[in-house]
Amino acid sequence: MIEALVSAAVAVGCAGGVYAAAAARVVKQYERGVVLRLGRLLGEPRPPGFTMVIPGVDRLRKVNMQIVTLPVPAQEGITRDNVTVRVDAVVYFKVHDAVSAVINVEDYRFAVSQMAQTSLRSIIGKSDLDDLLSNREKLNQGLELMIDSPAVGWGVQVDRVEIKDVSLPESMKRSMARQAEADRERRARIINADAELQASKVLAEAAQQMADTPAALQLRLLQTVVAVAAEKNSTLVLPFPVELLRFLERAHQEGQPDGAQETTTQPPARPASAPPPEVTSRPPKADGVTPPSTE
Repeated sequence: MIEALVSAAVAVGCAGGVYAAAAARVVKQYERGVVLRLGRLLGEPRPPGFTMVIPGVDRLRKVNMQIVTLPVPAQEGITRDNVTVRVDAVVYFKVHDAVSAVINVEDYRFAVSQMAQTSLRSIIGKSDLDDLLSNREKLNQGLELMIDSPAVGWGVQVDRVEIKDVSLPESMKRSMARQAEADRERRARIINADAELQASKVLAEAAQQMADTPAALQLRLLQTVVAVAAEKNSTLVLPFPVELLRFLERAHQEGQPDGAQETTTQPPARPASAPPPEVTSRPPKADGVTPPSTE
């Protein structure tokens, strides 16, 4: 009799142990447990820690409440200015309502992924190429709003959306490179022209100072000679001042008397009544020499 009782107690203990092992569940700190009893939602989600369910009757679904990093596959589209681009992005989201994530949507990860891809295609079609390259912050906000609006009913909250890369065709890259090169060339020419303008103003002021003080020009010439001679060249080139030529020209003009003019010698005029000179010719001699004619 005692042995039967002991055997029964052991059997009950084993059955209880098996039941406890089958019913015991552990919910981690970053998870919430949603219990479905016979297909119906049972109260609030189970908090982190140890919990028990009825085996075969209850079904516990654990929902991760951490922030999920979801890469969006690259989407190819045509921008508003008719440029074909390929854009990929990344979505950061988390579940804030475990019950809605289990009841309202079959697979919230897949749903968010598909919504992100369609929203990215829509953003590409509504934006210009310049916006995709330089105004990404505004596009990120618009993309986040487009994904977050339907995700609210799924118990999902989108924290941030970032456009990672924009791939352009090779022809467009070459065109943009030529545009950037032309813009840099334009700025370089403007800078050079501005430098020439400033230099011309300074040179004009220096020329005015030298014109007021002629000795300054001579000193500048001597400084140039010293600078050239310091290079130990075998040939020394001395510039001839134009002012010296002008000085010599003025001195030459001042040295001539007033009213002096150059005279040219002309033959005396023939009277109108005088007859033209007569020219007589003689026949050639036998040796072929023609004697001189006499007037």
